[in-house]
Amino acid sequence: MTANQATDSARQQAIARVLDVYDSGQLLDDLRRRVGFRTESQNPEQAGALHAYLAGEIAPTLTRLGFTCRIAANAIAERAPFLIAERIEDPALPTVLTYGHGDVVRGYDDQWRTGLAPWQVTVVGDRWYGRGSADNKGQHSINFAALSAVLDARDGKLGYNVKVIFEMGEEIGSPGLAEICAKERAALASDLFIASDGPRVSAERPTVFLGSRGGVNFDLTVDLREGAHHSGNWGGVLRNPATVLAHAIASLVDRRGAIVVDGLRPPPVSDTVRRALADIELGGDEHAPAIDPDWGEPGLTPTERVIAWNTLEVLAFKAGNPDAPVNAIPPVARATCQLRFVVGTDSMHVAEHLAAHFARHGFNEVQVTVTRSAAATRLDPKDPWVDWVLASISTTTGKKPALLPNLGGTVPNDVFADTLGLPTLWVPHSYPACSQHAPNEHLLGSVAREALGVMAGIWWDLGEDARRIANVRAARVGTSLASSAAASPSSSSASTSFAVAALTQS
Repeated sequence: MTANQATDSARQQAIARVLDVYDSGQLLDDLRRRVGFRTESQNPEQAGALHAYLAGEIAPTLTRLGFTCRIAANAIAERAPFLIAERIEDPALPTVLTYGHGDVVRGYDDQWRTGLAPWQVTVVGDRWYGRGSADNKGQHSINFAALSAVLDARDGKLGYNVKVIFEMGEEIGSPGLAEICAKERAALASDLFIASDGPRVSAERPTVFLGSRGGVNFDLTVDLREGAHHSGNWGGVLRNPATVLAHAIASLVDRRGAIVVDGLRPPPVSDTVRRALADIELGGDEHAPAIDPDWGEPGLTPTERVIAWNTLEVLAFKAGNPDAPVNAIPPVARATCQLRFVVGTDSMHVAEHLAAHFARHGFNEVQVTVTRSAAATRLDPKDPWVDWVLASISTTTGKKPALLPNLGGTVPNDVFADTLGLPTLWVPHSYPACSQHAPNEHLLGSVAREALGVMAGIWWDLGEDARRIANVRAARVGTSLASSAAASPSSSSASTSFAVAALTQS
């Protein structure tokens, strides 16, 4: 047997070992225990459960794998702590940072289908129902189980170091994550970031995404007067704030949903992004909603509209009391809206673009308040880590994985890409119709089993390739920096220093 054959055989044994974690029921047992923690970060009364999940579940799991763990306080949201862990085999080896979140959205207990409950896992055919089964307890359970299997297969030596940052506030916007990563930059210094969240493009197709669209949530308010007034006595002479606001919102998008405010639109879709999305079909899973073919930006495919373009959505609209309406003109109307945007959008000035647009169109009554924002990020698809991870997944599954330049949704990737300066790879284990954030959330058992193999292959291949790929990447980026400096000798030394520091971490 050649050395390559021996390595391939050992890799297959590691994958077989982790598939037994599924077949024996161990993964299901782990998930049942973890779903049982009512970790609703949106509910202040569950602060104890958020702490308990880290101290009683994640820290012991990682400790058994040889990690040193510590729980860190959250300076922004006290009820949502962090866990920082590391497993250092040799400081000279490459280091991988991984991430997960143990918090979930509210359970909506009374809205689940008969026979299902959010805080216990119920298996119905291929579906494992339970809050957090898809987002994110099932996903980090898969990653830790695969890492454990590879450790066993390699006799306790991975050939690289692993660090973990784990949060309990992702579902409330990851408050404090950027701050703690900046504070702990040295402790989290790594060569590569790999994590799992969000859906595959379909249940059958393994997927990698390199970043995410950003998001800006904002409120639009029209507040015209004190108190409501009888619609029979005053209708026709008092402006109705709901009508004014409806027209104001309609001025932002056309009747097909395409954004018409120039400042909120992205740059044209690049050829690189178009090629990456060319063979990806959106919405093919069972129970996925039917796509409206004439909705959204014209000239783009449905996949390009979700992944490569900006969308403006109305999330909620309220005037008066919709549950018990009365015959009165309401004094106030409010809408909560959201702009999802790709890299290249002028996201820092959304409020200014909206205010200027409303002023030009005579909607001076509309007040704009930005309530939440997250940056858009995207690793260069030509980065050497991208080809490496695609090859690893293909070797394990025999399938061509989908490559998304960015996720259509938003994850806190900017913290890892920008604050920590890392190349970022996301390998999701859910699928689009998982009812994430809704009643009846579920993980597909078949996807979970395949994902265990995918992650075991990735963890294994890092032991073979991490040093080589890290060196290739460092050489490429170093050459790029040198070329930039030669072309622009007066360029900012601060930006060059930051890039070099990112390369030399760990």
